[in-house]
Amino acid sequence: METKPMRVLLYYKYVNIEDPETLTQEHLKYCKDLGIKGRILISSEGINGTCSGTWEQTEQYMNDLKANPLFSDIEFKIDEVEEHAFKKIFVRHKKELVTWRFDGEFDVPKQHGAYLEPAEWKEMMNRDDVVILDVRNNYEYELGHFKNAIKIDVEASRYMPEWLEENKDLYEGKTLLTYCTGGVRCEKFTAYMRDQGHDNIFHLKGGVAMYGKDEATKGEDWEGELYVFDERINVPVNSVNPSVVSHCMHCGTETVRYVNCANPECNVQHFCCEECEPKQMRSCSKECQEHPRNRYIIDNIAEKLQETEGVVG
Repeated sequence: METKPMRVLLYYKYVNIEDPETLTQEHLKYCKDLGIKGRILISSEGINGTCSGTWEQTEQYMNDLKANPLFSDIEFKIDEVEEHAFKKIFVRHKKELVTWRFDGEFDVPKQHGAYLEPAEWKEMMNRDDVVILDVRNNYEYELGHFKNAIKIDVEASRYMPEWLEENKDLYEGKTLLTYCTGGVRCEKFTAYMRDQGHDNIFHLKGGVAMYGKDEATKGEDWEGELYVFDERINVPVNSVNPSVVSHCMHCGTETVRYVNCANPECNVQHFCCEECEPKQMRSCSKECQEHPRNRYIIDNIAEKLQETEGVVG
């Protein structure tokens, strides 16, 4: 089987880190020396990262991370890619791995909900007595989600507590199934919910990233594609009954193309098919089309000048 030259790693680990600031500095230097690129977050509650590199670089990275006693049992989700999925390397210290802003003190490794393996998840989510919560952001849900999953309509994780308070009627007293991209959000979310008294709560082990790779499920019953936080933006999940659930905001055609608005002061991600991109100047509104610094217009003027003058670099 032919392999691609590079790989993308996705991982997390909730574990107490005594001096996260120092580890952040050391890890940034290590990543630069190794030559990998990506986004890695470190806090007192653990580590969460996604990065890309050659097979040799990513193998070295995984081995070195596991050599640290704090991360010896860390699990990696691996995708093969043709080129780097990131432009730079960022290693940042944060107060929280996920900015939930939940009240109270709770121990994520000890209090999180029970894991469901992909096959167990597939069986349970088709039952009538469960509620499926998608704990990602709304723009991720719109690209793809499990059938019958409730969309938590927030633009960022920090708005989650407010949504939970306002929508208790949707989930209180019910069996809850939760999922996210790779598991880091569910792990803390389910710990918080159990701390609040919701004990009958489960989450998909390894997230959607692992569900799509599982030989038993092959991503079945996932609708659309999976949003990822790198240059790819979206990846397929379902190889059994794939579908597209997102539509071009301009013409309504089915598409999975997420683009950033060409107005630099807007920059909102929206669905736009290839045919509409030049017509709409990659803009989400007429106002953004007419913005004096519209990047689509500027980029195309520069490209035409290069063609006219024969400039190649």
